[in-house]
Amino acid sequence: MSDHSGIRPNILESTLAAAQQDQRTLDEQRQNIAPLVDGMSFFDSIRHNDDRGSVTEVYDPRWGWHADPLVFSYMFTIRPGMVKGWGLHKLHEDRYFVVSGELELVLYDPRPESSTYGKISKVYLSGNRPRLVNVPKFVWHADRNIGTSEVVVINFPTIQYDHSNPDKYRLPIDTDLIPYDFGSAKGW
Repeated sequence: MSDHSGIRPNILESTLAAAQQDQRTLDEQRQNIAPLVDGMSFFDSIRHNDDRGSVTEVYDPRWGWHADPLVFSYMFTIRPGMVKGWGLHKLHEDRYFVVSGELELVLYDPRPESSTYGKISKVYLSGNRPRLVNVPKFVWHADRNIGTSEVVVINFPTIQYDHSNPDKYRLPIDTDLIPYDFGSAKGW
């Protein structure tokens, strides 16, 4: 293939000029260094296995992981390929623990004072790696089941749910206000 002058275009140069190099995601100890939303943290839980099965510690205030006490919990599920979100809370943080399945937690930080203002952060949670993660106040978040079975999540929000005045604000998953595309996934 050549242009009108008979010179072949340099496909390698033109494609590399348009490409963007991947950012580093692991440190020297192979630990994930992908940026989290400001105020977000993890706590790796412990699973005890023996020939009968397993016991997994889900939440213990003695761990000192989160300053707010355990005051309420509930469980939710998401079917394969579905998304719950975008949601935001003004008064509380969510604290997720995935029991089974695979979850992509996508966060968008609109807080002007935050060091991650305007950034998207994605975190992958699985029942195969038990751990807690918190979602800070005023951060938009969406939960997407990326597995082939129902994902089961326990949430330990920092306040009790108020049925008469829910601390829940929503945007559609295809909103132009958040720079993220869920592709063909469905949900609300």
